[in-house]
Amino acid sequence: MDIFWFYIKLGLGHVLDLSAYDHILFLMALVIPFTFRMWKQILTLVTVFTIAHCLSLALSVYKIVEVEAAWIEFLIPVTIVATALFNLRDSLKKRNKLSFQLQIIATGFFGLIHGFGFSNYFNMLMAGEEEKFSPLLGFATGIEISQLIVILMVLIVAALLEIGLKLPRKYFVIGTTAIVILITIPMILDTWPG
Repeated sequence: MDIFWFYIKLGLGHVLDLSAYDHILFLMALVIPFTFRMWKQILTLVTVFTIAHCLSLALSVYKIVEVEAAWIEFLIPVTIVATALFNLRDSLKKRNKLSFQLQIIATGFFGLIHGFGFSNYFNMLMAGEEEKFSPLLGFATGIEISQLIVILMVLIVAALLEIGLKLPRKYFVIGTTAIVILITIPMILDTWPG
């Protein structure tokens, strides 16, 4: 149980680490267009992301897939900008079922990329572990809890800003998405593998 709790805390710290804010930026980009009333869609996207994230960790831990770290570090901020642009485009027009299905697929793919970004560190931790499933499950639990905390905070801040500034939802989404993109662009330039 101590090992399981250790990996839950590791998952919590992985997402909530302010010095590695790429995960928080991705979650912001993912949920900015949503409101509390859309909680089922939000929960679907976050769960798909977590499952894909942990799948890539499992593929790495069991030595099924190995990826070049430099490319993953570059692709992580690309996923943030892609998610932000998709949601920006989607929020400016009426959302439909096909659009949400595409978003689920993209979120799953991006979850794989983000998981591989953490795989080297996770593999070092797992080197001494004989049983690997329990740590993966603990880590997934920690990630899911911390993602729900971040998303709840984003939704609360968004609701307060919209009410306080009396901004129409469309302008709020455009403004906050632009901020996420502007913060992320230097990350893309800094991690360019060329």
